Amino acid sequence: MTDLILLRHGETDWNRERRIQGLSDIPLNETGRVQARAAGELLRIELADACPVVMVSSDLSRAVETAQIIADALGVPGPRKYPGLRERGYGEAEGALVAEVPTLFGSAERDLIPGAESSADLRARALRALDEIATDVERAMSGASIIAVAHGALIAEVVRVASDGALPRPGERIANGYPFRFQLDRDGTPDGRGIRLATGDDGASRDGFPTTTRV
Repeated sequence: MTDLILLRHGETDWNRERRIQGLSDIPLNETGRVQARAAGELLRIELADACPVVMVSSDLSRAVETAQIIADALGVPGPRKYPGLRERGYGEAEGALVAEVPTLFGSAERDLIPGAESSADLRARALRALDEIATDVERAMSGASIIAVAHGALIAEVVRVASDGALPRPGERIANGYPFRFQLDRDGTPDGRGIRLATGDDGASRDGFPTTTRV
């Protein structure tokens, strides 16, 4: 079992403006850098007595910079970049305000946006990427924990798999810089089996999720 911490990159100007980013390569703003430094300090304390840590990220610059800031705080090498951790592609909606989507495309449903990656394809891509990462880490540094910096829609799909569909709850967003903790069985990742919310010695979710969501 591999410990995985998956967190969303820090804030960008488009996040602040509530614009859809998708695959558009928008850099962090200063608030995002502050969030990354805060995440790095939190993880430095949390992982002080842990096994070695490997840092990975999406290859989009907002994720790479967030990961590098955290790596510097932890004193570990910078991130290895995995395109499979990129944000969901939103097709024609990229650059639009979130509030504009229903008017522009007739629905707020992301799967109906022309050119957008489907939820099913996003989920499959995320799980393939985690499988690839776990395999690479096992070969290079067996027993290491993984910190992966990715994007909101992708993380939401992983949370959904790990919680058997119970999370995120309707209307919940993945916060910038927040670390979600998982336990990952790399042999099961292609179809989602073996990914679970990390729990403490008491069996409760380490992120405060209801224990009924565990798989």
